[in-house]
Amino acid sequence: MTTSEKNLRTCNKGHNYYKSSDCPTCPICEQERKPETGFLSLLSAPARRALENKGITSLQQLSTFSEKEILQFHGMGPASLPKLRKALENEGLAFFLDNN
Repeated sequence: MTTSEKNLRTCNKGHNYYKSSDCPTCPICEQERKPETGFLSLLSAPARRALENKGITSLQQLSTFSEKEILQFHGMGPASLPKLRKALENEGLAFFLDNN
């Protein structure tokens, strides 16, 4: 097993960080913009960005999508679904049921 070499990078805000992937996202900036409350605060940065990039910022908006659709978003993984289901359930909502 080979380990990827991490490279030192600097973001536009001047944060220094190490990354081994080509992902340009600064982890320090991501931590700073993470919401303190709400369902988006429960998610990892990639999952949160996946929803934000689709304009989903409320549970009401989330409930108009099926789980299958959500999993198709770049950055969204199956580990986020239980957190999203629980957040929806707490508000009396659920994912859209896609019978296809």
